[in-house]
Parts: sequence; C-alpha cells; structure tokens
Amino acid sequence: MVSINPNTILTILIAVLFSLGGVTFVIGILILAISAASQGVRNLASQVTTLAQKGIAEDVAGLVGNAATLLNEINQLTKTKAGIGVFLTILGLLMMIGASIFALKTQQFI
Repeated sequence: MVSINPNTILTILIAVLFSLGGVTFVIGILILAISAASQGVRNLASQVTTLAQKGIAEDVAGLVGNAATLLNEINQLTKTKAGIGVFLTILGLLMMIGASIFALKTQQFI
C-alpha cells in the first residue's frame, strides 16, 4: 500500500500548481501569437474599408454606417483577444512563481 504523508501531498500540490501555470502560460502565448497572425481579420478589415470607400463614392449612407460599425467591432474583437492572451500569460507566470516560492518555503520544514 502506498504511504501518503503530508510531504507527498505538498509535493503533488506544488507539481500540479506549477504544471497548470505552465499550461496557462503556453495557452496565453498561443492566443497572442494567433491573434497577431490572424490573416482573416486583416482581410475582413481591408474589405470593409474598401466597401466603405465605395459607399462614400456612391453616396450610400447606410452602407458607410454599417461598415464603420463593423470596423469598430473588429477592433474590439482584436483588443479582447489580446487582453485574454495577456491575462492568461500573466496568470500562468504568477502560478509558476507561486509554486516555486511555495516549494522553497516548504523545503525549509522538510
């Protein structure tokens, strides 16, 4: 039978916390990389800009208004995606740092 003592539980807890921090950090970096390299959003923004210019040239006020609204929403989408990536990256770093500090503090008692 496996003997589980408090030191084993602390070691498992620290390993899990550090691992979750690493996974969170990597996911945050991936989100930032994907949002920065998102070619689809750039293509959509350029097409909407072209559409708005065509609407201005042909005096179609509704088309220009809708295109401007769509551009604003695309910008908000990009900002939100980047914010989530930064948050996850910082959270992952904090979890890994916290696990490291916790491991160093508990090592004194072993």
